[in-house]
Amino acid sequence: MDRPIGIAGAGSIGCFVGGMLAAAGRKVALLARPRVVEEIRSNGLRLTGFDGSEHRLAASEITLSDDPSIFNDVGVMLVTVKSADTAGMADIIAKYAPEDAVVVSLQNGVGNVGLLRQRLPGRKVLGGMVPFNVVALAEGRFHRSTSGAIVIEQDAAGTAQRLSVPGLAMRATGNIDGVQWGKLIFNLNNALNALSDIPLRRQLAQRSWRKLFADQMAEGLVVIRAEGIKPVSPTPIPAGLIPSLLRLPDAIFEALLGRTMKIDPEARSSMWEDLKRSRRTEIDYLQGVITDIADRRGLEAPLSRRIVELVKQAEAAGKGSPGLTPEQIRG
Repeated sequence: MDRPIGIAGAGSIGCFVGGMLAAAGRKVALLARPRVVEEIRSNGLRLTGFDGSEHRLAASEITLSDDPSIFNDVGVMLVTVKSADTAGMADIIAKYAPEDAVVVSLQNGVGNVGLLRQRLPGRKVLGGMVPFNVVALAEGRFHRSTSGAIVIEQDAAGTAQRLSVPGLAMRATGNIDGVQWGKLIFNLNNALNALSDIPLRRQLAQRSWRKLFADQMAEGLVVIRAEGIKPVSPTPIPAGLIPSLLRLPDAIFEALLGRTMKIDPEARSSMWEDLKRSRRTEIDYLQGVITDIADRRGLEAPLSRRIVELVKQAEAAGKGSPGLTPEQIRG
């Protein structure tokens, strides 16, 4: 892969993925906001992980800019912007990236691939799924706090295999739609973690929080199955079994979690970070998708509606996480 890999939107995920690719010797062109560009130029990139791994790169080891002309010769474009910014980034790609560049969506949500294909006619667009969290810790440090391999839609060129590098495994799938819906169901906990103001591992260690997550998952599964959607779990455990497992006693659940996922003690959801930094969240692309389908199908989704309302209230307040209890979220 001789041509550079473009990172379209270098937030936490974009900086970590781009940095890991650069650490493995790939050419990387990273488009970021001026604040992030200055942070990396001043400090370099420091990539750490829940497993104790660490990589350091000088700013000179990456093509770094807030000017999208850095995409003029990329061979692959990894889109890592928030869902609300997909259309705008598609227009940038259309203007600056070569027409033969492969576009891969590494975004939350289920509608981004369709939107990219609509706005980039004739271009090759692949879906993807990032199962892990990355937290921005300032001074150029980006910390991966959970485990899992990136999944990319299978293609004849073997894009997933060609992008896979040590420390950043990528695998191909023939069912990217199912994978993305499975991730959406799991990502319903993003909002719960954001509203809780406690680390993810400590949240999942408490049965009251897990029961709330189980009820949220069960509600979401009923709604999306009404659409004929069959989600693929991002863990070895089928999605339909997970609500029951979440309701298990703490000791049993902790043993199961340890065998399926590694979580850093300080890991938190990206939505928690959005509230902390007074940024717009992706609630409309998570619980909001569930309520939209429920409206169309004439179904009830009271828990999803309540969570959308609470997150939007927290956004409007601009004071970070409200630190709610499971009982307060249930209302």
